[in-house]
Amino acid sequence: MSMHTVVLGDSGTSPDDVIAVARDGARVELSAQALAALEASRRHIEELAAKPEPVYGVSTGFGALAVRHINPGLRAQLQRNIVRSHAAGMGPRVEREVVRALMFLRLKTLASGRTGVRAEVAQSIAALLNAGIVPVVHEYGSLGCSGDLAPLSHCALTLMGEGEAEGPDGHVAPAAELLAAHGITPVELREKEGLALLNGTDGMLGMLLLACADLARLFTSADITAALTLEALLGTDKVLAPELHAIRPHPGQAASAANMLKVLAGSGLTGHHQDDAPRVQDAYSVRCAPQVAGAGRDTLQHARTVAERELASAVDNPVVLPDGRVESNGNFHGAPVAYVLDFLAVAAADLASIAERRTDRLLDKNRSHGLPPFLAHDPGVDSGLMIAQYTQAALVSEMKRLAVPSSVDSIPSSAMQEDHVSMGWSAARKLRGAVDALTRVVAVELYAAARAVELRADGAGLTPGAASRAIVDALRGAGVDGPGPDRFLSPDLGVAEQFVRTGALVRAAESVTGELA
Repeated sequence: MSMHTVVLGDSGTSPDDVIAVARDGARVELSAQALAALEASRRHIEELAAKPEPVYGVSTGFGALAVRHINPGLRAQLQRNIVRSHAAGMGPRVEREVVRALMFLRLKTLASGRTGVRAEVAQSIAALLNAGIVPVVHEYGSLGCSGDLAPLSHCALTLMGEGEAEGPDGHVAPAAELLAAHGITPVELREKEGLALLNGTDGMLGMLLLACADLARLFTSADITAALTLEALLGTDKVLAPELHAIRPHPGQAASAANMLKVLAGSGLTGHHQDDAPRVQDAYSVRCAPQVAGAGRDTLQHARTVAERELASAVDNPVVLPDGRVESNGNFHGAPVAYVLDFLAVAAADLASIAERRTDRLLDKNRSHGLPPFLAHDPGVDSGLMIAQYTQAALVSEMKRLAVPSSVDSIPSSAMQEDHVSMGWSAARKLRGAVDALTRVVAVELYAAARAVELRADGAGLTPGAASRAIVDALRGAGVDGPGPDRFLSPDLGVAEQFVRTGALVRAAESVTGELA
């Protein structure tokens, strides 16, 4: 567990805070300001609960059943029941980091004082996070509207000491046992609290923030592998000149071109495109690399803007306003988040597509400008990287399927009360798959380009740039052997994948180039 602590309530929550809690196990604390806000909003809820007039979520049923006024003696049961009945998820378990992210984001909204829960409810969520207890949440159950209902319900169920959860040791056990072992008292929910624990975009937002962090690393990684491929193909770096990108001023494009130039600095391989088989221009997959990756970078920036707005939001229904009014609203609808989740899946698929085309060019003797077929040691006897490209192509094909948007779909629910939903949770789940696949696609290009650079240097006596040498040396140091006769390829590709996934590729390049965008 991390020794870092995130304090809620003193200032805004940042994407880095979410990553620290979700992935690094950072501790969570509530500030005095947050506790005061919780207590103030709770007083408004208790005043309304004492009145005879029905108030949604406080003294009524939920969704299409909101027409029934619930008498005070049944309200605790009402809140327990909404959690139990809504914890209806099915399918595989959701990843630990995703569950921690959604719990933390729900806690962030509770700490805003806009939901009306008691301070002890928020403190109990913080205690779960700090103890490393992670509720068992299932893949299916959220429509991305009225909140990520089933996922959040499974978390609330753990808070009540019911259902199953995973302990800090990774062992799944009854929630009651885990809470008792860590000295956490199960929460007895009161008016509004069950609803407040379920009604948010926290799951889809958490996955968006995690994906943004991963994609930032992958866009930089793809710039590096594109530069290596350009170098291995003896291409020209003149197309990366800043003045060419200044006349089409997309910021992401300029950043990608600048990254590639830094990686290629001092290369003795670039600029030989007019040798043996003269080329006026490099192929699109090489020459247009900054334009494609740059468009993805700009898409990522837009997604971050949406995520930051959502982080600054207090999503609940009804919501407690600063003047004490408790008002129904539609802020739980996931459309803003769902759209950018889908948009990022499109950008990821296109980046994978262009990377695969570059890899294929490295392997084709008719287009690789002197490299051996499939980068094989003894072509015919050896198949080289032929099937690595098949694997890459299969991943790209899967990513194209994952790029089909979820947010254009809607299946009405709750007896047509909830007649338009965002499907944002589904968009987030498939984006996670796309990010995972993109990591592997970039890893295959890295593997092929590194081998091609080595073959080029060995065969023609041309010297790659210092950054390329550092990358190849680091990859070899990680356990990936250089060119040679065919061997069991899957383990090498797995090491290359981890080299990309952990950021080792970016660090190796930056050891020479300095910080890359």
